[in-house]
Amino acid sequence: MKIELRHLRTLLAIEEGGGFVAAAGRLHLTQSALSHQVKALEAQLDTVLFHRAARPLRPTAAGERLLDLARRVLPEVDGTLRQLERLQGGQSGRLHLALECHSCFQWLLPALDAYRAQWPEVETDVSLGFSFHALPALLRGAIDLVVTADPDPLLGGIRYLPLFRHEVRLAVAAEAPLARRASVEPQDLAGETVITYPVCRSRLDIFQHFLTPAGVEPAAVRTAELTALLVQLVASRRGVAALPAWALAEHQDRRRVTSVALGRDGLWSTLYAAVREEDAALPYVEAFVGLSRHIGRERLAGIRGPGY
Repeated sequence: MKIELRHLRTLLAIEEGGGFVAAAGRLHLTQSALSHQVKALEAQLDTVLFHRAARPLRPTAAGERLLDLARRVLPEVDGTLRQLERLQGGQSGRLHLALECHSCFQWLLPALDAYRAQWPEVETDVSLGFSFHALPALLRGAIDLVVTADPDPLLGGIRYLPLFRHEVRLAVAAEAPLARRASVEPQDLAGETVITYPVCRSRLDIFQHFLTPAGVEPAAVRTAELTALLVQLVASRRGVAALPAWALAEHQDRRRVTSVALGRDGLWSTLYAAVREEDAALPYVEAFVGLSRHIGRERLAGIRGPGY
């Protein structure tokens, strides 16, 4: 005994149309072909499905059971098929993000709000990528996009889509001697306490691209989880901190904290959206990258387009 989806669609069309004539039109069949299909199903099930003398046509108890099945199953099947079509066309899917950037929430949350409004059928979620290895997790499929400033050239299968370039500046207490400088060089920080986020040095621009290449070690390093706390520590002359210009613009108390350039030309870093190679061209991924770039340009101080 075998019941196919086409059988359920036929029974539902007969019941909704009130007879074979209307159902045949809905299903683009001749009345003869429709009648033959129903008789074949009745023979297979060894039961009558409709009271044919009734007008409009009424289902028997067995027919009603199958109609109940059709009402429950067909909407779910059709909904799943539509979802598969949207998935294939890149209109629906999952976008679980991991952040390797403590100060990114300033632009990311507005970007996500706008994105969810435009792409309601994409499932979104956000986690901090400091407590696990985010890029390997991306390759495993545990997450779908990593916001990072540290591309790993040794990991294949990942596309790094540049979002924007931003200047990293040194926050110093307004009355500190360094505050009178337009810029500082690595050796100027040899006697300073550098306050950072609690992540490894390889993920910190001030070490990776400024101090370490020059062979300079600061007098001490301390950490703070929150940008606002980090800036307050600088204001109280507990040390200096390297922060994105946009984060300083939001949290800086200009009477107590100022910023100077790291190096004569400044220290610039590029923020990327890392995705799997096969997902880079998906419309909902491209939309998130484009929206992030737009929100960044609109809301953040001191950034440049990805090509500059």
